[in-house]
This record gives sequence, C-alpha cells and structure tokens, in this order.
Amino acid sequence: MNSTSETAQFFRFADGKLNAISETGIEVKLAVADSWLVESGRTRNLKAHFERFSQWVSSVDESAVAQLDDFFEAVVAEIPATENWFPRIELHTEAPLGQRLHFRLRVAPEIQPSLLLWAYGEADVRVNPLIKGPDLSFGMQLRRHAKLHGADEAVFLTNKGFINEGALSSLVWWRGDVLCSTSAEGAKWLPSITREEVFGIARDCGFETNLELATPQALQGLEVWALSSLQGIRPARGILLEESLIEFAKPIRAEGFQKRLRLLSSNIH
Repeated sequence: MNSTSETAQFFRFADGKLNAISETGIEVKLAVADSWLVESGRTRNLKAHFERFSQWVSSVDESAVAQLDDFFEAVVAEIPATENWFPRIELHTEAPLGQRLHFRLRVAPEIQPSLLLWAYGEADVRVNPLIKGPDLSFGMQLRRHAKLHGADEAVFLTNKGFINEGALSSLVWWRGDVLCSTSAEGAKWLPSITREEVFGIARDCGFETNLELATPQALQGLEVWALSSLQGIRPARGILLEESLIEFAKPIRAEGFQKRLRLLSSNIH
C-alpha cells in the first residue's frame, strides 16, 4: 500500500497488477472514466460504478474487457481503509494494448454544503455525453467559467432552453411532493448512479418521482439539488441566467435525504 500522505498517486494496470507511474505532462484524452467517494473505507454502490465502467469500456475498447475483473480487484486493494479519498479509474485508448487501464488515487476535496449554478448559454458541443471521460476536461473548463461568474457549477441547456444537466453533476428538483429530473426527451445526460440512489430513496419514502422538461425560470422558488458521487446532495441556491439570478427555495428535505444516502455506504474491503 502506498503512503496516504501523498495527495495523488497514478497507476497503470499491466501484467495483472497496478504499477505506480509518474505523470508525463501530456494531456490524456480519456476514453472512459469513473470516480466515487470513499470515507474511511466505506463507499456507496461500488458495484454499480464498476458495472457502469465495464459497460462503457465494452462499447469503446473490447481489448481491455478481459482485464477488468483483475483491475477492479487491484483497485480496491490499493484504496486505504482510513481517511477520505476520491479515486478515479480510467481507460486510455491511445496507450499500448494491455496497458490501457489506469487508476488515480486522489485525496477527497472538501465537501461543500451548497452551490450556485450558472447556465451555459452556448451550444452543447460535448463529444459523447452518455459516457464519462471524453468530455470530462470540457466539463472542468465550464466549471472554471462558472466560477468566473461567481457560481460553482455550469449547467447545460438544450437547444430549446430546457435544463439538461450540470457540467459535472446531475440536477433534480422538488415540485411539491414530487421529485423531478430532466426528461431524456431532447436532452443528453450521463446515467447517474447518485440520481438513481436518490430517486430510490424518494420512492421508498413514499414520494412520487417524475421526469420532465423544465426551463431555469420554471425552477424559481423550488428546492433544487445538484448530485454527484463526490458531494452526494448539494442544495442549489439559484441559477445565473444571462444577467439575472433565478432564486431557488431554501432546502427542507436535503439533510434528511443526505443522511439516508450515507446509510447506503458499505465497507469496500
């Protein structure tokens, strides 16, 4: 096991094991990536992350599929059982055959209690919004643009002005007692494990769920959350649309749902 004092460690999987390597300084074009939060050796639904990663890899590069089970086993063994981590698994299709699976062990950043959204007003030019990886760098760039506007996360809109998803998160909102998210009609969003978990909690608690098309203006006064495997549930205070701020309701359900989300965590070892 490598020392946990390092802020990030990078590995290449080859010959059945993870081998520590150094960064080359060359920007890597990620074909597939996935990440999750580990808190003191516990995480949510790691099996779902591995299954999703496997599906994506199968659709992109069949040559790496046979290595996946051994790769996942090695990844789990490398994650420390103490402290908080935000590991990422990656597929680099430009690497030589047999050396395309990579693992990045990163210290988890601080969890933020809430956020402000910024509507990205230009065309959605993502390469493949249905797979995490090809557009990850672009999403990070948009988040930096959001910060220049005083916000924390960028939001993609459809060509008709409906909410799509966050640059690095999925969005849900409460319309009365109904938990809603974006309809797949006319939208392009990543299949979110956290969104499925939150929708499952809502149904278990007796709430209805719904998929709908909604503009930023239609969310005014509603309780809105941004979801991710790292942050879990973060209430959104509002969304900046052009020069206007559309304010959302103060959260009344987020804390209870966040507690239930944590209950889904289990030991990884």
